[in-house]
Amino acid sequence: MRLLLTAPLLMGLALPGYAAAIEGVTFTHHDWTLACDNTRTCRAAGYQADDNGGDPVSILLTRAGGPDQPVQAELMLGQYDDNTATKRLSLRINGTSLGPMQFDAAEGTATFSAKQLAALLASLTRNSRIELTGDDGARWTVSDQGASAVLLKMDAFQGRLGTPGALMRKGTQAESSVPPALPVPVVQLGKPVPTRPADTALAASPALRAALAAVTSADDCEALGAGGSLSPDGEPEALTVQRLSADKLLVSLSCWRGAYNTGDGYWVINDRAPYQPRLVTTAAVGDEVRTIQEAQKGRGLGDCWSTTTWGWTGSQFVKTADSSTGLCRLVAAGGAWEMPTLVTEVQE
Repeated sequence: MRLLLTAPLLMGLALPGYAAAIEGVTFTHHDWTLACDNTRTCRAAGYQADDNGGDPVSILLTRAGGPDQPVQAELMLGQYDDNTATKRLSLRINGTSLGPMQFDAAEGTATFSAKQLAALLASLTRNSRIELTGDDGARWTVSDQGASAVLLKMDAFQGRLGTPGALMRKGTQAESSVPPALPVPVVQLGKPVPTRPADTALAASPALRAALAAVTSADDCEALGAGGSLSPDGEPEALTVQRLSADKLLVSLSCWRGAYNTGDGYWVINDRAPYQPRLVTTAAVGDEVRTIQEAQKGRGLGDCWSTTTWGWTGSQFVKTADSSTGLCRLVAAGGAWEMPTLVTEVQE
């Protein structure tokens, strides 16, 4: 059973502007998770406790990179149950009432006042009880377990440790020492090239299939293994061949099927032998020739996802986006938040 994104990027990011880029990071501890992207923006999400934590709820903290950047916070109540009876929502931390939140009852979401946010951030540095109460008597509790570790990781990634703006380890080091935010890299896609009849005919080539199998583990692509089939009838999975450029083709094949996910393999090959296939991924769900997409469920109900996209630059495929929707805690169908580790601007 495959549940999470597992395909590595096997082709380099040799693009103008990427030389000074940084890699995003993810980190999860107990009931909190962190995703920081290549612009130095970080997003931290906390949830109800995993075991007997009560009704689903999540808080998202977002902070851009660079000196003197504020923390933004938003909250989402569980979307699977009908919460329409709750018209007003109040915040209480460690038994102290912090008053009503700015609550959108129709959406089940809320934002924090400056006072509430300050109290929330202070509470996350130590053991605390964070409660939401509806005017109908409904209650939600956000776990504090893992929050301090996640916020420490956020400060470290953004270079804030020891500065007045740090969330966890404040100090007197000048705020101006915090590294600046980085621009969103631009990825220019290669020009589209029509597929030729001879390209389509190449899908039936045993030599091409053998070349793909030679560079791809059967563990990653079951359809290239000894059986060559994912179907009960035993028929080999069909190859699809599309043209990328004057001398390069894109070959795809259904590689595996799990309980909740499927994976297609994609390779860039020379348009004639020797094909010299270069693997892009074996966990994709589709393509538009110049772009390849992955989307993998994190749980059978599909309440969280991991997604990745690649773009063809005219010479290679590079990752153009990498993201998840947070922990699988049944807050919302598809996940509560978008938490990227890689963002780019893709230009046609």
